Amino acid sequence: MNSEYHIPVLLKESVDGLAVRPGGVYADVTFGGGGHSREILARLGGSGRLYGFDQDADAEARASLGDGFTFVRSNFRYLKNWMRYYGEEHIDGLLADLGVSSHHLDDASRGFSFRFDAPLDMRMNRRAGATAADVLNTYAEERLADVLYLYGELKNSRRLAAAIARARAARPLATTGDLMGAVEGLLPPQRAKKDAARLFQALRIEVNHELDALAEMLAAACSLLAPGGRLCVITYHSLEDRMVKNMMRAGNVEGRVSRDFFGRSSAPLRQISSKVIVPSAEEQERNPRSRSAKLRIAEKLPDGGAAE
Repeated sequence: MNSEYHIPVLLKESVDGLAVRPGGVYADVTFGGGGHSREILARLGGSGRLYGFDQDADAEARASLGDGFTFVRSNFRYLKNWMRYYGEEHIDGLLADLGVSSHHLDDASRGFSFRFDAPLDMRMNRRAGATAADVLNTYAEERLADVLYLYGELKNSRRLAAAIARARAARPLATTGDLMGAVEGLLPPQRAKKDAARLFQALRIEVNHELDALAEMLAAACSLLAPGGRLCVITYHSLEDRMVKNMMRAGNVEGRVSRDFFGRSSAPLRQISSKVIVPSAEEQERNPRSRSAKLRIAEKLPDGGAAE
């Protein structure tokens, strides 16, 4: 069942944030198990169009949602190209649930979790690209340390990279167990699980070029949204959340605010709420993956800028 494959996070809150209009055009750029897409389609009520994006073959196998739905097996960074391909000049809303799905974390063969001894893959798209094993075994020690520091925010990144370099000199790292063995003793007991999760996060971001893809998708979404269209994004760590916050506040992921002659911001979006939306205590108990989730919602301004 789809509910077992992946439990959608902040389902009602995020789809409520889209303010779905009958007959509108929407994009769910992180299809996953299809939970958010099904809710959007239900609110479209048989009219309009929903495009679901996912680069994973497992998601594609679950993507038969009937009339009004088009599945696009692609990285969401190519959103604008695909909308042009399908003849859509504008969309009325876009939803993105970033991060790794519960299915990916529970599938030992994918290598996304340190809970299993599995091949070091971590690719969202298993058809192409370097694996986590490639990164660990071929990156120069200094480059590897930078990846762990920038994407995992690990303060001891240089010690971790040095330990990995020593281990791979003896034999290439092939499994998640090899990686955990290489860094054994360098993850303080009081935060071992948290730091291990950050280590895996850093590698996953590097393997899938996640932050570059996110920047491209957000820029495309901003230009594609029709006036009054909604952008709803669920984030799970500070790096991606900062980019989303900056895009909604300033119109770019760097957070540079441009102002017109009168001192008004020229950002094309208006945040619906200055506070992030987080899952209820009940949802966090039911779905542990949701505990770090933050939902941000913004609306495209009628004139594409000049916010007060």
